[in-house]
Amino acid sequence: MKFLTRAGPVWLWALTLAAFAVQTDDYILIGVLPAVSHTVQLSETATGQLVTVYSLTYALAAPMWALLPLRISRRRALCGALTVFGAANFAVLLVDEYVPLMALRVVAALAAALVLPTALAAAGAEAPPKRQGRYLATVMTGLTGAVLLGVPAGTWIGALFGWRATFLFGGLLGVGALLLLLRTLPRAEAHAVSERTSLRVMLRPLLNGGVTVILVVTILTVAGNLAFQTYIAPFLAGVSSVSPTVLAVLLVCAGIGGLLGTQASGRLIDRFTPGRVFSLVSVVFCGAMLAFAGLWLVRPVPVALTAVLLVAWSAAAWAVPPSIQSLMLTRAGTEAAAQAMAVQSSAVYVGAALGGAVGGGFLAADQGLIPAAAAGLAFLSLVIMVPVMRSRTADLSSSTNRDVETETA
Repeated sequence: MKFLTRAGPVWLWALTLAAFAVQTDDYILIGVLPAVSHTVQLSETATGQLVTVYSLTYALAAPMWALLPLRISRRRALCGALTVFGAANFAVLLVDEYVPLMALRVVAALAAALVLPTALAAAGAEAPPKRQGRYLATVMTGLTGAVLLGVPAGTWIGALFGWRATFLFGGLLGVGALLLLLRTLPRAEAHAVSERTSLRVMLRPLLNGGVTVILVVTILTVAGNLAFQTYIAPFLAGVSSVSPTVLAVLLVCAGIGGLLGTQASGRLIDRFTPGRVFSLVSVVFCGAMLAFAGLWLVRPVPVALTAVLLVAWSAAAWAVPPSIQSLMLTRAGTEAAAQAMAVQSSAVYVGAALGGAVGGGFLAADQGLIPAAAAGLAFLSLVIMVPVMRSRTADLSSSTNRDVETETA
């Protein structure tokens, strides 16, 4: 029985909910950090390391899980990981000390490191022809939605019912995705991964220059985005003298722009090519960043102008990932989809760390240079990606010519 809606199969939205759950869980502690710090009787700086440990564990575990030669279907992998993820969050209700809480964060991150890459791989592998970009973009909406809705909702729940309720909320999200996947995700997709028998076979599709370039591009694009996003509050306060209330409104506008950009990216990928979409949105991103750099020189500027540029930046920034993921899946192939998504997920965390460092450096020197630095990283990634996009175009042209020759013969 197929479970379909006008917006796509229900299993696709279950994968999106899974992505929403693990991304929300990554940052959910931020909103309740003071309360957690008070409970464990440590400084907020020390308690904040729970977020760092989660991110670091994810970055290291994602490729580890993908490269283990396990004969297990994506469906079982997702359901098993979501079960552990939910249990790790529910168990927070039973602890009130730092070390057990740290251990549970590590367990949750280990499970999340299997969930997100596998969800993206399943969406790409199960997508109908000409809809892979749209399916990947749909799952990516879960990540955008986590920033826009999940983290604020978790903070609100923590304020009303205590910080442990925030983790209960994260666990319930995971269980909800688990129940939907058990009911709707096709069992047939198990055959897509059942024949992986050796590490050498799994690594072969990843050991080529195109994949390496895409990983480098992933790091640079994420670094460019996070260099600006990490320090967006002080920058906006400087460029338009915004109050905390106005800043909150601007961030909501940016979140909406991100959702729209993600969905538009998926449709454009299916209509054109991921390489062309990547080029387009990278140019828009660079343009928005350079415009912000220019406005810094004539500050303060009207909030309305800042809002327009902020939406353009966010839309372009969130439109980039589906195009890069589609390029990666094309290069690595369906058989190595989970491995490719896992390694790329780790590259995202490397890029986030690099972006934070770059942005912090320019913040100390002159925060007006932050958007210019972000634009420079994005432009560098575009230049590096050009050979990969050209070789992909050549491959498609060659394949088309072979098909024509075969039909003629």
